[in-house]
Formats: sequence, C-alpha cells, structure tokens
Amino acid sequence: MVPLNGRIAIVTGASRGVGRGVARVLADQGARVFVTGRSLHDRASTDSSIVTIRCDHSVDAEVKSAFDRIMTDAGRIDILVNNVWGGYERMVENGAFTWSRPFWEQPLWRWDAMFTAGVRAHYQASQLAAPAMISQRRGLIVNVSFWAAQKHIGNVAYGVSKAATDKMTADMATELESHGVAVVSLYPGLVRTEKVMEAAQWLDLTNSESPEFIGRAVAALAADPAVLRRTGKVVIAAALAREYGFTDVDGKSPRPLTLADV
Repeated sequence: MVPLNGRIAIVTGASRGVGRGVARVLADQGARVFVTGRSLHDRASTDSSIVTIRCDHSVDAEVKSAFDRIMTDAGRIDILVNNVWGGYERMVENGAFTWSRPFWEQPLWRWDAMFTAGVRAHYQASQLAAPAMISQRRGLIVNVSFWAAQKHIGNVAYGVSKAATDKMTADMATELESHGVAVVSLYPGLVRTEKVMEAAQWLDLTNSESPEFIGRAVAALAADPAVLRRTGKVVIAAALAREYGFTDVDGKSPRPLTLADV
C-alpha cells in the first residue's frame, strides 16, 4: 500500500470497532491520526501517531473544540472518516429485542440517536473539516454507510438514516468537487467488531472482514491520486480490495456483497 506520510486524518467514533481499525491502519501507513469518541481520554501524542480526543458528537461545542484543537496542532486536515454512530445502542430493552420491530413499535429515541449521533454528526464534522480541505484544494471525506440505504434491513429508522448519509455524500460531493475534495460513502461487509464477536457462535463469519480491512480501504482511497473519479458515489470495501490489490489482515480476500446478498 502507498504510504500516507505527512497526511493528517480524523476518525470519529474510533474508541472501538471499525473506527479503531481504520485509525490503526492510517497510522501504520504514516498518517498522523486524531481520533474522537465519548469513552476516550485526551492524550497528547509524543511517541505515537494517534492522538485521542474525548468528544461527544451530539454536543456541538465539544465537536467544535476538538476540530479547533486539531487545526491548532496540525494546521491541516487531509482525511476525515465519519464513523461515529449512535444507532446500535440498547438493542435489547427490558429483556426484549426491539431492533427489528416494525416502525410503529419502535422507541422514538432510536430515530433520534441515528440522526443526532449519526447523520447530523457526520454533517457537522464535514462542515468543520471542509474549509481546511478547500484551502489546500485537496481532501477526502469518507462517510461510513451500509446497504440499509437501498434495502429494508433491520428497521425503518436505520434505512432512512443510511439513505440520508448517501444523499448527503452525493450532495456534498457536488459542492466540493470543484475544490478538489472527494466525498464517498463506504459500505463494509460483516465486520468482526467487538459486538459481532460476542455473537460469533450464532454467525457465519466465513466472508467477514476485520476492522483493519476497512482501514485498508480508506487508506487505498486516500492514496489514490485520482480519487475524485469516485466522488459522490457508494464504494464497497471488498470491491476496493480487488481493484487496489490489498487483502485482509489474515491474507484473505472477502467477496464483495451485492444488494441481493444482504
């Protein structure tokens, strides 16, 4: 993979799972990485290329403060990975699995969580990063999304929030393309996050992906000098692996999913 030496990256919601995997790979490829998350502790980077910043992305002032700090410390932003997501919390309530219930039986807080700590959080982070990218006429924004944008998966709020993410990607791309900034929606497959591995005995993991595999997809996009050709589009992590020629950490090549598969 092409090194990202000197690049400044931000990965939101990177205390665990996909976000943490992406941050590790970007750092391994030479980028200086700032990660945000509610459960993180602020830690200045002295011997590491990853700086952690505690930030609740549902609190505007905390987000603004985090981005101000990054600009003060680094002076630029080259890569933004919008990974923060509040939609998977409390799938079980009072002993009942409510995630897959019809919309009229869904708790209203779930909609709010997906849009406040998901779509809106991605919008605000992009808003704060865009001026720095525009000034250098170069940048990449990756919005982590999923097939629920195109097909009913799980519940109505989930699908609407992911569709909103993809539409946001397309419209941001329209406004940023002339400034040299690319925006894509990235679809992972089944990722072996901590939560997924807790349920591993009930899942078929034969075509699953590590969190670092998603990081390799982001790194490949960031290193591609012609990444603007993808702006505004949905990209599939496993399809990018075949095109760019990278594998997962175990050497395997997950099969790219299609709409029919999910």
